[in-house]
Amino acid sequence: MQWPSRSRVYNWYISMVAAATMVLYGYDASVFNAVQGSANWKKWWGNPDANLLGAINTCYTCGGIAAGWFFSAPISDRFGRRMSITVGCILVIASTFIQAFAPAGHGVGGFLAGRTIIGFGQGIALPAGPVYIGELAPADIRGKIMSFWQMFYSVGSFIAFWINYACTKRAATLGNWDWQMVVIFQIMVPILIVVLIWFNPETPRWFIQKGRVEEAKAALRRVRDTEDEVEEEVMQIQQAIQFEKESLDGSYLPLWKDKSLRKRLLLAFVINFGQQVTGQGSLNSYSTIVYKKVFPSNDTIQLINALNATFGIIFTLTATFTVDTWGRKMVLFIGAIGMSACMIISASVYVGTPTYPGDLKSTSVGAGIVFSMFLFALFYKPSWGAVVWIWTGEVFSMNVRAQAVGMASQMQNVGNLVVNQIFPLILEKIGFKAMYMFAGINLILAAFTWFFLPETKNLKLEEMDQLFGGVNHIEKGANLVESHGATHFDEKGQDLAIEDVGRKV
Repeated sequence: MQWPSRSRVYNWYISMVAAATMVLYGYDASVFNAVQGSANWKKWWGNPDANLLGAINTCYTCGGIAAGWFFSAPISDRFGRRMSITVGCILVIASTFIQAFAPAGHGVGGFLAGRTIIGFGQGIALPAGPVYIGELAPADIRGKIMSFWQMFYSVGSFIAFWINYACTKRAATLGNWDWQMVVIFQIMVPILIVVLIWFNPETPRWFIQKGRVEEAKAALRRVRDTEDEVEEEVMQIQQAIQFEKESLDGSYLPLWKDKSLRKRLLLAFVINFGQQVTGQGSLNSYSTIVYKKVFPSNDTIQLINALNATFGIIFTLTATFTVDTWGRKMVLFIGAIGMSACMIISASVYVGTPTYPGDLKSTSVGAGIVFSMFLFALFYKPSWGAVVWIWTGEVFSMNVRAQAVGMASQMQNVGNLVVNQIFPLILEKIGFKAMYMFAGINLILAAFTWFFLPETKNLKLEEMDQLFGGVNHIEKGANLVESHGATHFDEKGQDLAIEDVGRKV
């Protein structure tokens, strides 16, 4: 057995630090779900009805959409991927205190404000994570590393639900702290990320885009095994950037002008939107009120949530060996078919069994429904949970990567905005029959994946353009070297003539 090299281990470490930003997303979505079971939370905020619960989710997603579309990429491109992650984490920390300590007696406005700011912070931080990982990870392990991105979402849920379960068991003693403690613990991970991220290198592609070639080489030497690998990758990045600089100038405009980029963006929009309308987005936000249709005890419901989050970590890890073996497309297809079957089973079990006084089901029926929801997570986590982020983070060229990932990833919030605003109302009207709706959506997503989504495994980032009907940016950049005599940049960002390249690169 050959042990991984020191640089490969370090590549995994820095990627895990960046991937930890996904804990923010998993924790926050789970916090709102969890506190809905607290009688103290309901009383503090004036017993919000179904419309207001939807509005709380809506303000969060609106903050994320605004930040992801208009703020994340400019910060990331100008100041670096690490700065974008840091700014987002600081906003999450600040908004945590607003959510936890906004005064009662003035409606739910304080909680809404905190949710909006936290959504804004996550909208800045989250798109930078997969960009950072994708720009530093070698092509042969990029899929494996990015599979941990979704796992950290499950880690966030795991922490939130188990803290909430412990607080629920002691609600009588804790009073309002039974929900405030759950909210305030959200500051742990962003503080850790802010401390650690600045010991990580910035991405070589960002350095080269800024003309800081020696710093790009220094960053690559920390994550590549040989000097030849460093020199080759620097040259390829320079060639790709040179072509993009001369032929695809602009930050957002090429996404719409260039046919190949436009195709990728629209495909990314669909799968990111699809990720949240599979049923996972609604279950993650509302499983507490879903399970109230089956179980009378809030303790039982919160234990189920905590166990689901625990198994979610294990389920996501299966992506580490499927995504680069089976490929992105097949994993997404199998996941969508499996999720559809689970939704049909859970709805059919609920509809086809007796309902007892209090609008409750028997213990055996409840166990069957919970099992089908756990099975749903087994299909979702390594596929539409993990692979959507992997695919989105790797398909765009350097000149538009931050912009495209920011916009595409916020289609998840658009999906949440559409479904989660109406889901509490649908649940009130038709109960578990709502799962049939998600079953149909998942079948549509399976068909879309099979017929329209290209496979991207094992391709270098600079080679993605050719896959989508565009040109190979490395080859075109190399041609520009021959025809124009300038493709490399010195550490001050100035073009070097071709005769200088041999001396400086």
